[in-house]
Amino acid sequence: MSLEKVCIIGSGNWGSAIAKIVGTNTAVHTQVFERTVRQWVFQEKVNGENLTDIINREHENVKYLQGVKLPEHVVAIPDIVDACKDATLVVFVVPHQFVRGVCEQMKGHLAPNARAISLIKGLEITSSGTRLFSEEIERLLNIPCAALSGANIADEVAREKFCESTVGCQNIADGQLWHKLFDTHYFRINVIQDHVGVQLCGALKNVVAVGAGFSDGLGFGSNTKAAIIRRGLMEMRKFGQMFFGDMVQTETFFESCGAADLITTCSGGRNRKVGEAYAKTGKPIDVLEKELLNGQKLQGTLTAQEVHEFLAARQLAHEFPLFHTVYRIVYENAPVECITRDI
Repeated sequence: MSLEKVCIIGSGNWGSAIAKIVGTNTAVHTQVFERTVRQWVFQEKVNGENLTDIINREHENVKYLQGVKLPEHVVAIPDIVDACKDATLVVFVVPHQFVRGVCEQMKGHLAPNARAISLIKGLEITSSGTRLFSEEIERLLNIPCAALSGANIADEVAREKFCESTVGCQNIADGQLWHKLFDTHYFRINVIQDHVGVQLCGALKNVVAVGAGFSDGLGFGSNTKAAIIRRGLMEMRKFGQMFFGDMVQTETFFESCGAADLITTCSGGRNRKVGEAYAKTGKPIDVLEKELLNGQKLQGTLTAQEVHEFLAARQLAHEFPLFHTVYRIVYENAPVECITRDI
């Protein structure tokens, strides 16, 4: 049996943490995977030197995951075609706005039996409908695509602090393969068949986290935040049932990708942080994003807008009072105090 050739597309904070896990597991399961892991790294200069050269010499992504060593057989490659050539397992961990562009460049270069997995949290929501990033990858590359999501703060994962994550995969055999690639003693994987629910949770929890940040900024306590989390989880489940029906399973919301990720995101993370600062300062969201996030983008406020447009087009915004209230505070200048009054 030929060995699986693994390629990682993306090399930011989360991509680097995942490269450490994947590289460790290809060295353990040598009967399943080729040892070498090729990682596409967007070429940047760091102190006048190519980032790929630094990674391949120091075995560390000094820009996005400083202080964490990567396995020596994880090889940074700046050319995406070279990185993905003849790969059988492709791990996507790039910002969502780059999915289309990188897939277009990869067309025709993967192995005929290639499979992919998306670690990109969220989904594309417009007034006309929704689209999962796994579906976009499947459409562009004509290969099956699973999804991984969970309560996974990249720095904690990279430093081997115990956590769980969820793989959503329709094909059981592929699910077992992804389990082998990602599962470690500190990064525990559970495989389910609900790939839609896994990705839906990854998007909607960010809206709830903005609301939790508003609560923190107003000085409310743990009871209030718990109420916002509970109501948020209910609206997430309702959204899934209303618009995806049997494709989304209730049990998914109690996986790491659901309740656990929601709790983590509402306790820390960028969406909560900016929501808190907004409640305290009243500064515009885009200003706070620049001041607080070191070049990272805020997902929760954008998703709140997309969800509102989707629901408003169907006259259903009132059915999701928490989502609607977060939208009104951010985009219609409603008082921040609405976060408890109007939900």
